[in-house]
Amino acid sequence: MDYDKRYLGGVHFFNEGDFFEAHEVWEDIWMNCSGPERRFYQGLIQTAVALYHFGNGNLRGAVKLYHSSRAYLEPYGSKYLGVDIDLLRDQMKQCFTEVLAHPAAAGVQLKEELIPVINLNPAPEHWPEPSEFQEPDAS
Repeated sequence: MDYDKRYLGGVHFFNEGDFFEAHEVWEDIWMNCSGPERRFYQGLIQTAVALYHFGNGNLRGAVKLYHSSRAYLEPYGSKYLGVDIDLLRDQMKQCFTEVLAHPAAAGVQLKEELIPVINLNPAPEHWPEPSEFQEPDAS
């Protein structure tokens, strides 16, 4: 499969736990596409932002985006653009179990061992250099 290099960049950042960068890269694709891919990218973006909020302690925002990300990804069945959607949804559910049960509880934290990972099947032949997608430092 010939994946968009921005898509792969987002997957890379997501799997590195850099959910903000994943969201930024995928948003660039989302703004320039239409049809079924547009909703798929929106689902990935909201998945990344849900994890970003969870990691930063914004539990209310995390739960809201968790639910909307699931709704966006629902129409794609079990696999789309190399992503096992069912597995991603299951991983997110496991990751969010505690916060979903106790959304207002202080001390609920993102557990690193439960953070989802996106494995593409088929795997890409080449991964782009992640620095291609990051803004140069303004220092």
